[in-house]
Amino acid sequence: MQAEIEHVAFADLEAGLNVIRNSPKEQGVLEMIVRRPGEGAREVAETGELDQVVGLVGDNWQDRPSSRSADGKAHPDMQINIMNSRIIALVAQEKDRWQLAGDQLFVDFDLSVENVPPGTKIAIGSAVLEATDQPHTGCMKFSGRFGVDALKLINSPAGKELQLRGICAKVVQSGQIKTGDTVKKSL
Repeated sequence: MQAEIEHVAFADLEAGLNVIRNSPKEQGVLEMIVRRPGEGAREVAETGELDQVVGLVGDNWQDRPSSRSADGKAHPDMQINIMNSRIIALVAQEKDRWQLAGDQLFVDFDLSVENVPPGTKIAIGSAVLEATDQPHTGCMKFSGRFGVDALKLINSPAGKELQLRGICAKVVQSGQIKTGDTVKKSL
C-alpha cells in the first residue's frame, strides 16, 4: 500500500513561483496527455487527437454538464484544460499524480495572463487551440488532492496572474498531438 503524500506547505509552494515564472514564453513542450473517459477515470496517453467537435478524442468533455453554458451542456469554450507542468510538478510531487488535476494537457509553457490572454492561438503537433475567456479555477477536489495551501496559492493574486490552475481552450484546428511535441504561440 502506498503511503499518503503530505501536501506541500504554502511557503514552499510560494518559493517555487520563480521556477514557474521562468517557463518558456514562445516555445515549450507538451509533457503529458490525459483522457478522462468517465467520471473520476484517467488515462495517460502518449498520443492524442484533438478534434474541433469532441475536443480530445476519448475524453468525456462533451458529456460533462456545465452551469456556465446556456443549455447546461458541455461549454464549447471549455473543451480542453491546459496546465503548466511546473506548477503541477510542485503541487503533485510525483508525476504519476499529475492526472489527478483533471486537466487534459500539461505543458512546459508560460500560461500567464500576460503571455496567453484569451484569443491566443496555441499550436501543438498538427492541432491549434485557442485560449478562451473562461476561468479555470480550483475546487474542493483540487484542494483534497493537492492541499488547501495549493488551492490558496492558485487563487492568490500571483496565482491568478500566472494562471496557475491553467487555462480553458477550444480546438480551432483538428490534429494529432504526442508527448514531447512543441507548444508555441501561433498566428
